[in-house]
Parts: sequence; structure tokens; C-alpha cells
Amino acid sequence: MPNTRKSRPHDYKRIRVLFPDHLGLARGKYLPAAHGATHANHCIGIFALTFDRTMIPAPGSKMLEGLPDCKATFSLDDVRPGWEPDTGVVVADLELEGKPLAVSPRHTLRKAIADWHALGYRVNIGMELEAYIMAPDGNDGWKPWDTPGAYVYGTGTAVDPVGLFQDIMRTAEECGLPVESINSEYDTPQWELTLVFGEALAAVDNIFLFKVMAREVAARHGLLLTYLGRPYADRGGSGLHVNLSLVDKKGKNAFADASAKDGLSHLAHHCIGGLIAHHEGMSALCAPTVNAYKRLRAGQLAGYWANWGYDHRGATLRVPKERGAATRLEHRMPDGAASPYLSAAAVLQAARLGVVNRIASPPPEEQDCLEHQTATRHTPDDLGRALEAFEADKELYDAVGCDMSALFVAIKQAEWQKFRMAVTDWELNYYLPFL
Repeated sequence: MPNTRKSRPHDYKRIRVLFPDHLGLARGKYLPAAHGATHANHCIGIFALTFDRTMIPAPGSKMLEGLPDCKATFSLDDVRPGWEPDTGVVVADLELEGKPLAVSPRHTLRKAIADWHALGYRVNIGMELEAYIMAPDGNDGWKPWDTPGAYVYGTGTAVDPVGLFQDIMRTAEECGLPVESINSEYDTPQWELTLVFGEALAAVDNIFLFKVMAREVAARHGLLLTYLGRPYADRGGSGLHVNLSLVDKKGKNAFADASAKDGLSHLAHHCIGGLIAHHEGMSALCAPTVNAYKRLRAGQLAGYWANWGYDHRGATLRVPKERGAATRLEHRMPDGAASPYLSAAAVLQAARLGVVNRIASPPPEEQDCLEHQTATRHTPDDLGRALEAFEADKELYDAVGCDMSALFVAIKQAEWQKFRMAVTDWELNYYLPFL
């Protein structure tokens, strides 16, 4: 969906130029609007960084090549209302020496969209976010937000005692970020936030900006809105569900086939086949943190098993019951903390490989997936194994883009090694009384 809330740059005192990095963070700069600039330089070394600012000589980061600048470029026509006073916001593309930066996640998604376009299809995407709300615990940490009357599909003060999500919805409207629905989730204090389905790049840009905006509005309330996959061991995880459909050259939903018994086209079934075939390889991009694999467990309804089903929330790939123009596939593996650009690119490329290689869809899942399922394959058990699976899936690795894939693996391998070497509170609490 195109941005319908554009304003002239001189309506603002400054422009907040943002772009997604390899970690899913929104990096950028503020520019004075009066200058009329359409780019901002940034050190490419940001792509060598882990979350704790350790610098890794990852391929494509040019850490050992002088750390040159890359350029965040944008059009003034794409500046939109922001959520800060007198500030417009825009999502920029990254360039190096006049060419798209190969390790840019936004470029990676553009490549996936272009690969589908080369087959004759336009891509539509919708994303459903899940997030927990935390409050200060008085000891420089965070605790679950106190919502004692909360329940699933809740609205109003029982689930939102300070009007946080009223503020988020109002701000989204002012910024032209098209919210479809917001409601409390199964666990407390967890919420689901869904934006409108639309053209792939614009839809993911909207999710990217919405994620930043929602966290910053929560911070104004003294609260922390977190997309971390599983912040509490005794509660369910948070996902980033990717809904996908394709439009053919005639403007029709290419997943729909009214003559088929299940209403799905051969194209849809090949996409299903590709997503199931590349299930393990996708997991690193869709679940890119150590914590993500505490959500991806059997019985968690979170995209663990390599399976699909008709309107089945226990399966990784759900085919909602709507048909005709509303036919879509919902991929439920991506973790809440995943980059929306990289997870969408992984879903698109795995589905495309199913079409290119004419991979048949396996039989649909018909068991409960809580205690029983027909699937025998599942996501790797941890981030380290997921990275190995991604590297082993050479076809998907190459389809995503060798430069992006190599940098991602290098950064995440460093992250995994940091975790493996860390001594946790659990170890000390469990063993010290006895050993």
C-alpha cells in the first residue's frame, strides 16, 4: 500500500532518515529539513557490529578495508509524517559506490520481489506482530506489566489500563501506518498488532516504522514494548507472522483456483512445497536470536514442525479459509525479534524455489500438533544448528543473496559463540548450593 499521508519536507524542521540493519535495528540520522538533502552518509562498519557493539570482520562489512561510507538515499516525495514533533520520517535505501549495498536487508527484500516479478507475479504481504509490555521493577530491570483483568482478545482498560494502545493507534493514523487491528493476546501482558495487507515493500516498510514507533510511544509511558521471542519461560512466545499472496499479470490472485477441490492453485501448492522443503534452512533468518529457539518448541503453536494445514494454527504454514481474492499463505515461524525484511525475503525465496523446482506440497497436517502430528522434521534446536542448516541449504543461501547470507552468518556465529561462553544465573543458582 503506498503512503497516502505524504507531506512536503518544508512542513518539518527535520527529517528522520531510517534504514534497517542486519540485526533488525533501525539506524539513521536526523537531517535539517531546510537543507533539502536526499542522502546521508553512514560508516559501513555498522554491518560489522553485534548487539553489544563488538566488531566482527564479517564479509561485506569492509571492517578491514578502511570502513568507508555507504550512502542512505531517499526521495523527498517519500517523506511522511513522523511521531516526533516537527519531524518527518523516511525509509532509505543504502548504496555503495553508486550501487545497491549487497548486505542491506531492504535490498535483500527488493531482490526477492524482483525474482518473483521475473516469473510474472507481484507480491503482496501482510504481517502480524506480537509483543509483551513490561514495567520497571524498581531494581533497574523489568517485570510484566500489571494487567490483572486481562484476557485473550481483550480491549479497554482491563488489558490497557493507561491507554497505551489508544496512543499507538492514534499515532499510527497520524503517520499513515495502516493498522488493521490491535488486541490483547493469549498470555499477559502480550498484544497482537496487525497492519493492512499490501504491496510487499511498502507493507514491510510500514511494519518496520510501526515497530519503532510503538516502542517509542510505550517508552513515553515509562513502559518497555518488546518483540523478544520468549521473554518469559512460563508464557507463550511472540511471533511475526508473514502472510503472502501473489498477483498475476491479469491482476488476479494467483493462489486461487475455484476449480480446485481446496480452492488453491498449483502455484500455491508449489509455494507450500518450497516452504516445507526449506523449513530448516529458513530458520536462521526467521529466528535469528538465541532466545528465539525457546519459542520454537513442540506444542507451542509457533512454527516448529515442517508442516502445513488448512486453517490450522498448530502448523507452521497455515492456509486461512478465505478463498478467491483473499487467498493467502500464513507463515508462522518468524520470531518477533526477526528483521521483517529478512524474514519476508526468506519466505518469498523458499516459496519461489518451490515453484522453480516444481516441488509438490506434502499432505496437509490433520493432527493437533500439541501432542500429535504427522510431521517428523522441525526447526533446528538452537541458533548454532540453524546457522549450519542455512549454510547447508545452498540453494536458499544463494537465493537470499550470497553477500547478505555470508555477513548474516558471520555476525550470528559470533553471537552464538558469545552465548556458549556465557555463565548464566541458572547455572549458578542450580549448581552452587551443591558444588
